Amino acid sequence: MRRNSRMNVTWKTLSNVVVLILLCRSLVTCYAQFGADYDDTPSAPPPPKEMENCNGIFITYSFNGRDKLYPHVKNASAQAWSFQSVMTVLNVGTVELKAWKVYVGFQYNELLVSADGAIVVEGDGFPYQVGKNGTVFAGYPMSDLKTAIETAGDYPSMQVQIMIKGTQFGLKKGNPMPKTIRLANEGYICPKARHTASYMDVCCVRDPKYKPKVVKTKFMPRQYGDLNMVYDVMQAYDNKYLAQVTIDNINPLGRLDRWNLTWEWMRNEFINTMKGAYTHKKDTSDCVYGPQGKYYADFDFSTVMSCNKKPIISDLPREKKDDEKVGKLPYCCRNGTILPTIMNETEARTIFQLEVFKLPPDMNRTALTPPQNWQITGLLNPTYKCGPPIRVDPTEFPDPSGLDTSTEAIASWQVTCNITRPKPKENKCCVSFSAYYADSVIPCNTCACGCQQPKSQCDANAQSLPLPPQALLVPFNDRANISQAWAHVKGFKLPKKSPCPDNCGVSINWHIDSDYRNGWTARMTLFNWQEDVFEDWFTAVQLKRTGAGFEKVYSFNGTLLPKTNNLIFMKGLPGLNFLMGEVNGTRPKDPRVPGKQQSVISFTKKALSDINIAKGDGFPTKVYFNGEECSLPTRLPQRSAGVYQATFNLLPAIFVAVLTFLLLSN
Repeated sequence: MRRNSRMNVTWKTLSNVVVLILLCRSLVTCYAQFGADYDDTPSAPPPPKEMENCNGIFITYSFNGRDKLYPHVKNASAQAWSFQSVMTVLNVGTVELKAWKVYVGFQYNELLVSADGAIVVEGDGFPYQVGKNGTVFAGYPMSDLKTAIETAGDYPSMQVQIMIKGTQFGLKKGNPMPKTIRLANEGYICPKARHTASYMDVCCVRDPKYKPKVVKTKFMPRQYGDLNMVYDVMQAYDNKYLAQVTIDNINPLGRLDRWNLTWEWMRNEFINTMKGAYTHKKDTSDCVYGPQGKYYADFDFSTVMSCNKKPIISDLPREKKDDEKVGKLPYCCRNGTILPTIMNETEARTIFQLEVFKLPPDMNRTALTPPQNWQITGLLNPTYKCGPPIRVDPTEFPDPSGLDTSTEAIASWQVTCNITRPKPKENKCCVSFSAYYADSVIPCNTCACGCQQPKSQCDANAQSLPLPPQALLVPFNDRANISQAWAHVKGFKLPKKSPCPDNCGVSINWHIDSDYRNGWTARMTLFNWQEDVFEDWFTAVQLKRTGAGFEKVYSFNGTLLPKTNNLIFMKGLPGLNFLMGEVNGTRPKDPRVPGKQQSVISFTKKALSDINIAKGDGFPTKVYFNGEECSLPTRLPQRSAGVYQATFNLLPAIFVAVLTFLLLSN
């Protein structure tokens, strides 16, 4: 009996243990399931097979979906859709990638609203209209991608992920994928990207033919474009720092007048004081009602220079140069004029300083971040496109004590800007052609500098009408009767709707004055149709086939620039360096009179063969005014019938001159 009771206890105990084990197992399973349901970290997908064989930079682009936006329209090309995408840039090579840049070939008129982890190169912040030509992204705040070798496979140091949100147009069905993606850094070659319906990738490798310059620097070597800007931190404290901005004009034809510089603060910074420049808007409400006011609760924001996220900064006038409070800086205070070095090396640079206050979590003297999205514009100057700030080795400055030593900036960033060629109908100046052998002038192109007129008033795509020479002195609004009278005399066919004006503030007439066996001459006339006066103006003319025969400019100061494909640079003589603005006529009824400058230019034909002045060799292939490339006519003056019969040629000219006088008198 004892044995049986012992056996019963033993089996009962064993059964209880089994039940307990099963219960614990079920609890563990439930906990695992419960935890899995609430785990925010998804399992990483396996890497693509192509990445396993990539020894370089592996880039992917994944389309995550889109939604139809209001208003809903029937025209598919006008229907807006919001989309979301993810782009990754991963360094799986053996060389660190500094200042990464990736081109994405957007093709559906995308409007980018945000891109977390990157900025748009040559953009001015978000939203950014891409169009159909794609755009380039640059890394921010993480701009350098290290290798797996130097980080022991630390993916956060090797990879960056960009979350892209935007709006696209023109695709009714399917996924709005880019045409291509590729690395935009120098020294890499990229094959054609591999496509699927919603995914694409590419492996970009080092170009074996590329030989980088051996530069022993800690950061990226300095690049030199048409315009260079450097952001130097001169003094640093826990909550603020003093920065100096230096702008250098490198291009021999580059120029800025009344420049306006803009950038975007990314970490709630604000400008307390400035020297050598000022901001256009001093509204402090962004600070008072923003995070700045909460952190600096006892700060007097009434004296702050700018609280704007995107301040507009301009140069000070010349009279502020020696001002103890805002001046007293070298290269400052020239009313926004930056000249090319060929005109004045000293005035090819400008400098200003600013005191910047920071906010948490950047409250230590080593937490330094430059502003992004730099853009600079001028009055009638080239269009500059600027890249992102790139960290470079600290700038060296001569010691202020005068000793033979130098001091370094605490940190330096460089912004490189390049001149872009204006698109058709987006110029700021234009050229007309005329010749001694042609009765009619070929005027500036229709809408050469854009079209502000409504379609009902004029034809923006019609060819400009030929004019008599004296019509160049008359504003476009007063040329209608003259052009119609000239067309009647010469037998030209008038269109049903008149062409729109050129809408240019500055126009240039290039006139072939003579053509003989050993040489030829041209006459150049500058017209200023604006009220603004151009001080220290310059112009440049490129004559590819005949420029080498340049001899002399009689009323300008001219020189043939070396290594520029026969480019002649001209500027005003001392005392004649002002191109005055448009003024009223002598009488109230008279048309307004433009400011003018004119000179004859002589050329020789020696050492030049097969030159035909009338058929194009005597007309410029490029014309610049203050660095801006001007719009050129699409046709040349044609030899008039009976050009050698001076008696008969005078009759139409006299008729039109009399008719013009009568029309203007009325």
